[in-house]
Amino acid sequence: MITAALPYANGPVHIGHLAGVYIPADVYARFQRRTGKDVAFICGSDEHGIPITIRAKKEGVTPQDIVDKYHGIIKQSFSDLGISFDEYSRTTSKKHYDVSQDFFRTLYNKGKFTEEVSEQYFDEQANEFLADRYIVGTCPNCGNENAYGDQCERCGSTLSPSELINPKSMLSGNVPVLKETKNWYLPLNEYEDFLNEWIIEGHKDDWKTNVYGQVKSWLNDGLKPRAMTRDLNWGVPVPLPNAEGKVLYVWFDAPIGYISFTQEWAEKNGKDWKDYWQNENSDLIHFIGKDNIVFHCIIFPSMMKAHGDYIMPKNVPAFEFLNLENEKISTSRNWAVWAHEYVEDFPGQQDVLRYALLSSAPETKDNNFTWKDFQTKNNSELVGIFGNFINRVAVLIHKYYNGIVPQGNNNVEELNEIKKAAKEIGTFLDNFEFRNALSALMNLARFGNQYLQTEEPWKTIKDNPEKAANSLFIGAQIAVALAQLSEPFMPFSSEKLLNMFNVQKTDWNDIETKNILIESGHQINEASLLFSKIEDDVIEAQIQKLENTKQNNKKTNPNANPMKDEIQFDDFAKIDLRTATILEAEKVEKADKLLKFKVDTGVDIRTVVSGVAESFSPEELIGKQVMILLNLVPRKIRGIESQGMFLLTTKPDGKLSFVTPDETVENGIEIG
Repeated sequence: MITAALPYANGPVHIGHLAGVYIPADVYARFQRRTGKDVAFICGSDEHGIPITIRAKKEGVTPQDIVDKYHGIIKQSFSDLGISFDEYSRTTSKKHYDVSQDFFRTLYNKGKFTEEVSEQYFDEQANEFLADRYIVGTCPNCGNENAYGDQCERCGSTLSPSELINPKSMLSGNVPVLKETKNWYLPLNEYEDFLNEWIIEGHKDDWKTNVYGQVKSWLNDGLKPRAMTRDLNWGVPVPLPNAEGKVLYVWFDAPIGYISFTQEWAEKNGKDWKDYWQNENSDLIHFIGKDNIVFHCIIFPSMMKAHGDYIMPKNVPAFEFLNLENEKISTSRNWAVWAHEYVEDFPGQQDVLRYALLSSAPETKDNNFTWKDFQTKNNSELVGIFGNFINRVAVLIHKYYNGIVPQGNNNVEELNEIKKAAKEIGTFLDNFEFRNALSALMNLARFGNQYLQTEEPWKTIKDNPEKAANSLFIGAQIAVALAQLSEPFMPFSSEKLLNMFNVQKTDWNDIETKNILIESGHQINEASLLFSKIEDDVIEAQIQKLENTKQNNKKTNPNANPMKDEIQFDDFAKIDLRTATILEAEKVEKADKLLKFKVDTGVDIRTVVSGVAESFSPEELIGKQVMILLNLVPRKIRGIESQGMFLLTTKPDGKLSFVTPDETVENGIEIG
C-alpha cells in the first residue's frame, strides 16, 4: 500500500512537489510492481481546507469552482509525467464523505473524543467563526502588519490568533470578537506511550533521521489534545446531531482519503481494500514532504490506533524541500517551475525532468534545482552517456548484422555487471535511496560506453569479426538491461528502448539472475534518438521567465505596467513641464471622450484637447491648476489644433485623475 501526499487543489503542482513526493513515490511503486508485489499506489486531490476558500474568495468564485479547476490540472500533470497512480481521486467525492464520516462516528461511538468549549474569533458582520488564516494583524516578533493568525510569512514565526496585535478579519476588515464554540478533540497525549513504543523504539534503525528526529522532538515536548472539527462551511460535515456549521478538520479527513480512494479502486478492480489496510502482511508506505511528518507520524497513526482496525505504516520516507535557483520555491510569489508549463515548454522530454529531479532529490536535506544543472544533466549524462551508448549499440548491430543480434559468449565477466547493477538499484530503492539508485543505473551505462570504447567493434569487424560480434552481443545485453532497469525512473524512454530492441518488460528478478536478456538471432528495430541536446537559448528563456517573475515580485503595485526603455538625462532635459490653470472647458462636438480647454500656461494662453470627458464634466475643471507638457509638437484632433498634453493617471476604478501641485503656485513654473 503506497500513498503519496494529497496535493491541495488550490493551484498546480510544481517541481518541489514532484521531487519531494510524487516522482520518488512513482519510482518506488513501479519498482515494487516489477518485483512481483501486489501494489496499490493511491493519491488524490485534497479539496478542503482554508487555502481553498481563501483562493475562492480572492477570485470571486465558489470553492467547488476552484477545486474542479485545479483537480483537473493536477491530475493531467501527473498523467503527463508518467506518475502511475492506480487511483487518483478527490476528497469531494461521495465515497470519501461516507468513509471519513463513518471513521469519525466509529471514534465517537468508542468514546475516543473529548468535547471542549473554547473561545474563538468570530466575525459579526460575516456571521462566521474565523479560521486562523482568515485573521491578519501585526506580528509580535517582527512587526509585519500582514501576519496570519497561524504564521508570519516574513519572519517564519508560528503564531496563534491571540498573539496578533490589532487582529482583523480578512472577510470584512472588522475587528473580530471572541465567541464560545464547541468542538471535538482527539487527546493525542493518550497515545504518547504507543507512539514512543512504535516509532522511537521500533523504528530507530530503519526510519530516516529527519523523520525520526522530528517525531522524537514532538513527543519530547509532550502532545496535547487537538480539535478534529472546525467551524467552517466548506468540508465534510460532522456527522452528529447539533453539529450544524461544523466540518471535519482537514487533517482528519485528508489522510482518510487514502482509505476511501483505495476503496474506490478496489470496487472497480474486484479487490478487497481491507487486504491493503487491515492485513498484517501488508506494508503501508507514506511518501510525503517534511512539512507533513507530524500529520502522518503522529495524528493519523493515533486516529488509526483509536479506530483499532488498521495497520501502522512500515515507513514514512519524508523528503526535505527543493529550492529553485538558490531561492525557496513560493507559489504566492510564482517562484516555481510548474509541471503543466514544463510539459508545454519541453514536449516529449518528461523523462529529462524526472531524471534531473531524482538526481537532485532532497532526500535528507534541502537541495537546489537550477536550469543550467538541468541542461548539463541532459546534455552530458542522458545524451552523452546513456543515449550515446544505446545509439552506438543499435546502429552498429544494424550496420554490420542487419539488425540481428550476433553470436556471443554468455559466460563473460561483463554480464555480471548487469546483475550487480540490478541488485544495487533494487537494494537502494528498497531503502528509499533514490539518488544512489539512479547513479547505479547511470554507472551501468558508463560501463557500457567504456566497454565499447575498449572493444572497438567498428575496428575489429575487419580483422577479428568474432570479437566484434561478441562485443556487440554483450553491448545488446547491457542495452536491454538499461531498457528494463530504467523503467521506474524514466518510463517513457524505457518504453522506447524496449520497442527499439523488440523485447517485453520482464521481472526484476530475471535481470538479477539471467545471463542472457536478448538472444543471438533476435531482430531489433531501427535505432532512434532517446534524448536530444537542449540548447542554450532554450535554457536562457526559462531563466528569463524566472527573472521576469523576480521583477514582478519587486512591484509594490502588481497592476503597474513594466518600466519603459531607459532614456538619457539629455532626453529628459528636453521635456518642458509647467504648471498651468484651466480657464475654459467645453465638449467637442460628436466626440464622447474629448474636451476642449483654454489654458493659461504662464507663457501664453493656448488650446488643448484631451480625452477626459468620461471622467470629468467641463464645469468641474474650470479654474483647476494642472501640469502640462508644453513643448509637445501641436497636432490636430477633430480639426482642432491641440498645443500640449496634461499629466494624468488612472485610478483603480478606471477613472482619470489630474496630477496637480500640492498647493496653488504661479502658472508657468517649470517642473523637474
